[in-house]
This record gives sequence, structure tokens and C-alpha cells, in this order.
Amino acid sequence: MATRALIFDFDGTLADTEAAVLRSWQEMFADHGVELPLDVWHTVIGTQHTAKTMFKLLAEHVADLDPETLRPAMRARVHELLAADGPREGVVAYLDEAQSQGLKLGVASSSSEAWVRGQLDRLGLTARFTAIETGDRHAPKPAPDTYLAALRTLAVTAEEALAFEDSPHGVSAAKAAGITTIAIPNPITAQLDFTNADKVLTSFTTTPLTTLLQQQSA
Repeated sequence: MATRALIFDFDGTLADTEAAVLRSWQEMFADHGVELPLDVWHTVIGTQHTAKTMFKLLAEHVADLDPETLRPAMRARVHELLAADGPREGVVAYLDEAQSQGLKLGVASSSSEAWVRGQLDRLGLTARFTAIETGDRHAPKPAPDTYLAALRTLAVTAEEALAFEDSPHGVSAAKAAGITTIAIPNPITAQLDFTNADKVLTSFTTTPLTTLLQQQSA
């Protein structure tokens, strides 16, 4: 069946926001004399549990920790780190080619709508997407709900869509929705297990979208 829509995860896939978020947490832990274990970080990538898990872990080492006093500075640091960053290399070429072929575009993210839309606005990409489905409006990944919502909004079947993800949790969500899933790990997730993905690319520049679509229809 011909592909009619592409659905992208946001954090770590369309833009490498995860690097900035990880660095902000590492800096916060270091400020309290604690090292953030990457194995724990990897367990929450692609989910909505990052802050809860990180603050719980930090509280095990810091007495009387009040997360609410730390959140504003951490958010400000993330925005500072992201200010000069653009989309991941090759993303705009994929979006341009999708538009030229008349494909519908959607985002399925575990993050909040305010965060995703704010970052898409910063990148100048918001208008590209017909569907922007987020974890504050639907059950977050690894549940398939954000992808199922994107399919409904785009008015396509799972068989007519391709999903792009950077984390195993995200791949599980897209696959649970019945969508063929392309994993494109970022430097933080590259070492994780992507055996559940239908295809793994090292970057968006590895395979042009036209070639990928031809491979899917073959």
C-alpha cells in the first residue's frame, strides 16, 4: 500500500532536544555533588517520566529536596542550550520531499503540547504538520495513543503511514499502533536496542526519503 503520511516523534527525532535536556539534568546533579547514571536516563527516554524519575533519584542523595524550586532554572537552562540549535540534519530535506509528494505530516510526542508547539515554532516548522498529538492530551509512549490520534487526525490508516523514532519506547508505541517504524537514533540513544524497529538509519541523510518510500512500496 502506498505511503500517504509520515509521523515523527519530536524530542530527539525532529530536533536533538534530548541532548540539552540531559545536559541540564547532569548539571543539576553535579551542582548537588551527584553523578547522573546514564543507565537510568536511558530507561525514561521517550516517556513522560523523566522529571519524576530524575527528582526521585536526586532526592535519594539530597536531603529536603524541593523540585519546585529547581524547575524554573532547569527549564531556563534547557532553552538557553537549545537557542542556537536547529532541526536534526536532513529533517528539512525529508519534510520538503514529503510536501513535494503530497504526503501528510504529523507529530506524535510524549511531551506536552506547549513544549512541542513552542519548539516547532522556534524551528519554523509548525505549519508543516497537520497533526500534533502530545502526551498531555493522550496516554504517553510506550502506549500507542499519540500515534493512533495522529492517524485519526491525518485520516489515514496505519498501513498508509510511516513513523520515525529515536527511542525504543517510541518504536514500541508506533509498532503498537500498527505503523511501519523507522528508527533514527541520536547520539544519546544510538547504543540502545532497536530490534523492534522495521528499519534503522544512522541519520536522516543516510537514505533519501524518495528511496525509503520506494523500498517500502517494493
